[in-house]
Amino acid sequence: MKNTTAVIASAIARSDLVAHAGGRSGIASSLALLAMTSLLCTSGAFAQTASKDWPVRPVRVVVPFTAGSATDIIARLFAEKLAQQLGHNFVVENRPGAGGTIGMSIVAKAEPDGYTILVHSSSFTVTQWTYSKLPFDTARDFSGVTPLANIPNILVIAPSRGIRSVKDLVAAAKAKPGQITYASAGAGSATQLNAERFRLGAGFEGVHVPFKGTPEALADVMTARVDYYFCPVINALELVKSGKLLALAAGSTKRSSALPDLPTTVEAGVPNSDYNFWVGMAVPSKVRRDIVDKLYQNTMKALQMPDTKERMAKLGADPMPMTPKEFDAYIKKELATNAALVKAAGVQVN
Repeated sequence: MKNTTAVIASAIARSDLVAHAGGRSGIASSLALLAMTSLLCTSGAFAQTASKDWPVRPVRVVVPFTAGSATDIIARLFAEKLAQQLGHNFVVENRPGAGGTIGMSIVAKAEPDGYTILVHSSSFTVTQWTYSKLPFDTARDFSGVTPLANIPNILVIAPSRGIRSVKDLVAAAKAKPGQITYASAGAGSATQLNAERFRLGAGFEGVHVPFKGTPEALADVMTARVDYYFCPVINALELVKSGKLLALAAGSTKRSSALPDLPTTVEAGVPNSDYNFWVGMAVPSKVRRDIVDKLYQNTMKALQMPDTKERMAKLGADPMPMTPKEFDAYIKKELATNAALVKAAGVQVN
């Protein structure tokens, strides 16, 4: 900015000489250059103010899953808190489909100005390996802000199926190879990856039934049209408590804080079956670091609020705080881990 102003000032000085020599035309040149200088200086000041005051208008929060999904519920909780803290609406926009890649593509292609952000699940690190042709690269085109929550998936089944334990489920699956069915919130989603890890660990064949989202998957599991589902605890908790679903185990590394008496699948006897389902926030990779840092700091502030903690506890969502740098490193590690899992399970969407 200083260099540009200096160049223009020099030009004005030269034009003043012309003004002395050429009369009105020289004066006109000087006035035009002065106007240009004023405009550039104003633009520079505005850019600095915009950087300091972001956001100055509503922010779009893209969620690549249906309304009512675990990712959507967490996104709306934090959108509400960020709007309160930053003085502008954070508007959640559900763009489901294609395993989350539709929503990811929208954010990857958005202007990197901080006004379009992504709230996604751990399938963020899966789709790079399940879709052969994507208009983005997860590692290159996104920057992590922070995880918002760790939400254990729980293995649920309709009580009418008569299966009461993980041991019973595995035995039923092995008795009729390739006939048992399992739901997911979409091909290549984190819920499918949890189911595949469980299937591989238990050593049986089954039929994957993908749905548009968690609400749709639950509807068919409750009526036993599909046998079982690794469902985010947020969505299944009340159904389990009311007896509409039976929870057999938690699919995560640790037990769910919402169902502390429920064993993990590893504890239930299935080795290497744990899979951690998280929800996190990311932005286009070229968003300025000061905006990323401001977004991170305000998210951490929201996370520390007593009512946020209370709401998350009721949902069975556990805090998973990381700095942007730590989250980027975590994403990189998960990309490598999930590449191996996708290959082992033979998961392929297109």
